[in-house]
Amino acid sequence: MSTDSKIQTRPASIGDKEFIISLLPRLVEFGPPSWRDVARMTVTDTQVLSDRLLDQPPGTAIFIAEDANGVALGFIHLQAGTDYYNCEEHGHIADVIVTPEGEGGGIGRVLIAKGEEWARSQGYRWLTLSVFAQNLRAREVYKRLGYGEDIMKYVKELV
Repeated sequence: MSTDSKIQTRPASIGDKEFIISLLPRLVEFGPPSWRDVARMTVTDTQVLSDRLLDQPPGTAIFIAEDANGVALGFIHLQAGTDYYNCEEHGHIADVIVTPEGEGGGIGRVLIAKGEEWARSQGYRWLTLSVFAQNLRAREVYKRLGYGEDIMKYVKELV
């Protein structure tokens, strides 16, 4: 596997749609909560990312990570968020997914560093992300990269 020093990032284009959509099942491999509709999650992600590839409004970006041979190994989808308590805009990682072949090769680290660079370029003071509680592997990666827990969201199914 390539080391992260050989990984480059570039803005995504509509030509990357098939690659990006092909990675979406990885978002649910860890087993989201039983009350989540996995099919609906995938449909929503597919629609949002397809729309963003066609028209990236201000405050959004998608970047592709590639190895030295131009093989795509992952992507990051970024957007603006607004803090509930101070109403300050910040960057938010909506999705970050690495191919199975790219796992362990520093691809996620490169993509998140690109997200941080993007957030700084937008004038944001911080970058946030959300992760399902059961996704322990991702949570550990984020902690190693300096991200800390903030608000814990609890859900009770009422039906």
